[in-house]
Amino acid sequence: MKTLDKTTLRVLLRQVRRGLAAGTPDAAARAALRLPLDRLPAFRTFAGYQPTGSEMDPRPLMRRLSETGAAAALPVAESRDAPLAFRAWDDERPLEPDAFGIPAPPPGAAPVLPDLVIAPLLAFDRRGHRLGQGAGHYDRTLANLRAVQPVFVLGLAYSGQEVEELPAEPHDERLDAILTETDYIEVG
Repeated sequence: MKTLDKTTLRVLLRQVRRGLAAGTPDAAARAALRLPLDRLPAFRTFAGYQPTGSEMDPRPLMRRLSETGAAAALPVAESRDAPLAFRAWDDERPLEPDAFGIPAPPPGAAPVLPDLVIAPLLAFDRRGHRLGQGAGHYDRTLANLRAVQPVFVLGLAYSGQEVEELPAEPHDERLDAILTETDYIEVG
């Protein structure tokens, strides 16, 4: 069987993810309960994301991580071609659209460097490869963070987003673990 290129995979996998989101509305809550906190490295600050389209909603997981006493952050696109920045976030502060129109903490929110990043995705494999939207924002952002400090990257996905093998390129940043509504997968 011919291996599909990433562009073709994205088209197919967006459709798959939409079906999974519609068919498992409680998946985000189930995933949050499944996270084995004792298997995570120590972290002081974590970053979630604002879900768009059919991405799994990280807010139940973010609430659970906040219960550990860690501070929360959200990514911010300050421009369309730069790596993402991270700013402190809490439920009390209103969000503003970033360069992509995604709700994000406003410019006055404190900048942070998270030790744990929850990453959205279209697909994953058990080698820790992640297929994102295609603009490379998370890959550039994670590479920059990892150049400064250790960062644990947790992919958040529906179990049906798993594929046997994704095409990988040298710039692709790997996940350290994947959390789904049915499993916690550590990448070796």
